[in-house]
Amino acid sequence: MSFRNFKMVSYVVYGRGSFNQLDEILAPHRKGDAPMIFLLDHFFEGKPLAGRVPLRGKDQLIFADVTYEPKTTQVDALANQLKEKFGTVSGIIGIGGGSVMDLAKAVSLMMNNPGSSADYQGWDLVKHAGVYKVGIPTLSGTGAEVSRTTVLTGPTRKLGMNSDFTPFDQIVLDPELTKDAPANQRFYTGMDCYIHCIESLEGTYLNEFSKSYGEKALQLCQDIYVKRSGWDETCDDKLMMASYAGGMSIAYSQVGVAHAVSYGLSYLLGTKHGIGNCIVMNHLEEYYPAGVKEFKYMVEKNQIDIPAGICKGLTDEQFDAMINVSLGMKPLWENALGKDWEKQMTRDKLRALYEKL
Repeated sequence: MSFRNFKMVSYVVYGRGSFNQLDEILAPHRKGDAPMIFLLDHFFEGKPLAGRVPLRGKDQLIFADVTYEPKTTQVDALANQLKEKFGTVSGIIGIGGGSVMDLAKAVSLMMNNPGSSADYQGWDLVKHAGVYKVGIPTLSGTGAEVSRTTVLTGPTRKLGMNSDFTPFDQIVLDPELTKDAPANQRFYTGMDCYIHCIESLEGTYLNEFSKSYGEKALQLCQDIYVKRSGWDETCDDKLMMASYAGGMSIAYSQVGVAHAVSYGLSYLLGTKHGIGNCIVMNHLEEYYPAGVKEFKYMVEKNQIDIPAGICKGLTDEQFDAMINVSLGMKPLWENALGKDWEKQMTRDKLRALYEKL
């Protein structure tokens, strides 16, 4: 088809305290005594949120260790463990940042698809719908709550399971859940959203659908990080909606250079997505001059340290591994640079960019 028939999240609830409705939301989706499986970011172990998860019957609360971003091996192990223990489950609920939400989406899909999640890294390879899945962000910015992908590091690449079966069936957007986020982490995921907007709005795939969401998300990011000083509840509210709108913007277009390059860092060095994007964005004046200037202002204003020199001392083989992963992200490069992107972004040019990071 010439025009993408865009699968969206089926149900959305927004508002402070909306997490309290979770039990009621899940009730109609329970299948007999098959449990709901709650994946909660390990940051919340021993914290009040863990005690608010509405467990019933055989439901399980699993603290998801997202020290590193999700790997295909982690997804496969969790899905196999749940199949062995329960046969099937009523649903998977991911409560956390982008990594936990991606983990929940991937496990949901692998409950109903054969083989390994690594088999489905790419575009439209997933053949069957997963089990019912819910995303509940406790960090705002990644857009994982609305995306049609679940980004995984596999044996040979970092790439998502992009498919119409990937979006959540339900999301719960409760800004109260983001209030205890560490300031640095909150900045990095907020910048993920900002960078989504810049890459979408400056890209060749742009249309009015993407532009409408992208411009609104960008305005909200600027309200929070450029115009305001200090952080309050209004910032949490706005960033949650910026994340949603930014995710919607890239869903019908694409991201660009920062994401394509940071995927290589993440694959080789385990660099987390938000911080990886920031490290790369710091050096992209050639591609996004106005965006990079504003980004640097926000970094300085919010007194954030962006790591430097992370690629020092890497071998040729290691640089090649990153370059291979990055150049594999063809739709991202095409959105950023156009149809002839391969002539513009040569291996040597990309190597020179990695050497600056």
